[in-house]
Amino acid sequence: MRLGDKGLDPTKDFSLVSRGMVENGSRSFKPPKKVNIYENWNILKKYFDSFEDAIKELKPLVEKVATPKKTVTVMVSNFGQSELLVNFVCAAKSRNLDISSIIVFATDLETKDLAEGLGLVAFFDKRNYGDIPSEAAHHYGDTKFTAMMMAKVMCVQMVSSLGYNILFQDVDIVWYKNPIPFFEADTPELQEFDMMFQDDGGHSVRYAPYSANSGFYYVRANAKTAYFFSSLLTSGDVILETKSHQQALIGLLSEHVSLFGLRVKVFSRDTDEFPGGFHFHQKSGKYMKRLFDADVDPYIFHMSWTLNKDNKLLFFQQLGEWYVHDQCLHKKPKELPGGIGGDFAAGCCHSEPVFDCHFKDKPSKLPCFDSPSIDKGGKSFWKPDEFKGAQ
Repeated sequence: MRLGDKGLDPTKDFSLVSRGMVENGSRSFKPPKKVNIYENWNILKKYFDSFEDAIKELKPLVEKVATPKKTVTVMVSNFGQSELLVNFVCAAKSRNLDISSIIVFATDLETKDLAEGLGLVAFFDKRNYGDIPSEAAHHYGDTKFTAMMMAKVMCVQMVSSLGYNILFQDVDIVWYKNPIPFFEADTPELQEFDMMFQDDGGHSVRYAPYSANSGFYYVRANAKTAYFFSSLLTSGDVILETKSHQQALIGLLSEHVSLFGLRVKVFSRDTDEFPGGFHFHQKSGKYMKRLFDADVDPYIFHMSWTLNKDNKLLFFQQLGEWYVHDQCLHKKPKELPGGIGGDFAAGCCHSEPVFDCHFKDKPSKLPCFDSPSIDKGGKSFWKPDEFKGAQ
C-alpha cells in the first residue's frame, strides 16, 4: 500500500503492510500488550497447576455423556446467562430431543445446581472458573464477556485432551433437530474434515478468511485438533487484547491449516441447516420468512449478532422459541420450583413456546405491526399483504 502519516497517500512508495491494514492507516490486528501477556501467563499457571486434578474429576463425567461414537456436547455458562441455558433445555424437551450428550461447564455453583436440576451433567472447576463473574455481559467485548471467552477455550481443550469428538455450542441456541447424527454420519463429503463451523455471516477482514462462528462447531478427535486447542489455550493473550475468542480462533485456523494440514469446513451462510444472527438481522429477511413458512428444515437456530442476553430473550420470544416460565427468570436455584435438587424442567418449562411482540423491524413468527422499532428508521419486518399465507 502507499501509506502516509494519515492513511493512503498516492505520492508515497509502496510498502509492505499486514493483511489487516485499512485505508486510514489503522490495523485490524495488533499484537497483545505486555499486560495481556502477563495476565495470560497467570491464567495459564493456574490452569496447568490444576490440570491433572481437574481432568481426573472431569473424565468420568465425559465418559457418562459421550455418544457411542464418542461425541460430547460441550456448553459453558455463568449464572447471568442461565436463562438461555434453561430455554435451550426447555425447547429440546418440547421436541422430545435427546440431550444426554451434554456436559455444562459451569463457572459458578449456582449454574452447576441449575444445570443438574435440568437433568444435565455439570462440571464446576473452582480452581480455574472461580474468579469469573457470575453476571451476564452487558455487551459484546466487555470484561465479563472476555472472561467467558477464556472459559470457552479451557473447557474444549480439556475435553479434547481426553480424546473425544466435540460439538461445542453457546447457550443462545435452540435445537429443531439433534445435530449430532448429522456430524457423526458416514457422509464422505463431511468425513474428510477435522473441524466444521457455522458461518458467522460477517465476512470482514477481522474474521478472514474463514468467518467461522466460534459459538457452534464440531471437532473430530485426532492429533491435529488436540494440538489446535492446546495452541488456542496459549493464545489467551490475543483473546485479552482483541476481546474476541473468535478472532483468535480464526487466526489460528489459518496457521494450522497451512502448517499441519488441518481440514476445516465452514458451512456457507447461504445453506439452510445452521441459521443464526446473520439471518435474523439481515435486512432482506428472506431466510427468516422461509423459516416461518416452514420452507426450510434447519437443525438449530443460533441467536448470535445480538448485543446482550436481554435482547436475545426478546428476540427468541418473537421467533416463537421461548419456553421458560416468567416465575423462573432471574432466580437462583434455591428460589426455583422444588428448590435445589428439584426437577427444574418440570416447574420452569412451557410445553409450547411463549410468543410476544417487541420490535416490528425484527423477524417475528406473527406480525408485530404495533410494536416500536429497535433500529433507527427500522421498517416493519412483515407487510400486511405479505403475511397472508405465513400463518
